Amino acid sequence: MRLLVLGGTEFVGRAVVEAAVARSWDVTVFHRGQHAARVSAGVRSLHGDRTADGGLAALADSEGEWDVVVDTWGAAPRVVRDSARLLAGRADRYVYVSTSSVYKWAPPPGYTEDAPVADGASPDAERTDYARDKRGGELAAVEAFGAGRALLVRCGLILGPYENIGRLPWWLGRIARGGPVLAPGPRELPLQYIDVRDLATWVLDAAQAGLSGPYTVISPSGHTTMGGLLDACVRATGGDADLRWTAPEVIAAAGIEPWTQLPVWVPPGGDMHAAIHSADVAKAVAAGLRCRPVEETVADTWAWLESIGGKAPQRPDRPVLGLDPATEAKVLAG
Repeated sequence: MRLLVLGGTEFVGRAVVEAAVARSWDVTVFHRGQHAARVSAGVRSLHGDRTADGGLAALADSEGEWDVVVDTWGAAPRVVRDSARLLAGRADRYVYVSTSSVYKWAPPPGYTEDAPVADGASPDAERTDYARDKRGGELAAVEAFGAGRALLVRCGLILGPYENIGRLPWWLGRIARGGPVLAPGPRELPLQYIDVRDLATWVLDAAQAGLSGPYTVISPSGHTTMGGLLDACVRATGGDADLRWTAPEVIAAAGIEPWTQLPVWVPPGGDMHAAIHSADVAKAVAAGLRCRPVEETVADTWAWLESIGGKAPQRPDRPVLGLDPATEAKVLAG
């Protein structure tokens, strides 16, 4: 299989490239050249800035055709539009890594791919907001390749090695420091996420099988719990962290923001938990989705962090996540 990854040097793109290399696929990456050292040896590399005038020149002037294009772009939809139009005659299938955020807020518990999607999206738009931008990217892929050749991969929470958002790395870093840790309850709160490597495997399998249309690609809800995740962090780091399970009402009263100050966690019972941690993923499972245990995701992420000095990369277009020590200590002190 001949694969073109638009990006391919960080997090999801990097995982896709590594999975394809492991299969001995012929891989080309088109990227800005900022992280060239992270591209696997033997992978063909083309440089260009998709957001700039003439930024696709290296791709347009290159020789070759591809069986699959994988695109993870998450800002202005016009960038996907231009790339997809350029490649429509040179590639068989376009895989756009989208998000479950494209579903119209707030999706009900157990929502499927048939749930309504965000209004106002356009493939020609400049950057607006994340949900409409990703939906516009979907529309751009379908416009250029047609519904039968465009695969829309609607991911939820993505964790695992190479994460540059700061969710699991923050928890691992905090728990590695040890001492009393504010653990947002309840312990049995179900979580839904996808290990980036399981996502990459599914993407390549689905593309090779000729799948098209939308798929919500996350683990089944309850694949692990908040307790399972944080317990795995304690075991992986090997420290003396003492998880102090704290009721959602106490966290709310302290003005602590779910999801951002306490990454991954959102309180039970509300729209946000239903949207992030309750999707029905039967369609993706039927199409081969398999999810490794949370212990493996956590342990491998910790091993990766240690291998790079303990500090994860941070995307410049995303906020820094996590709870400051003073606020944590104040809540734990009661």
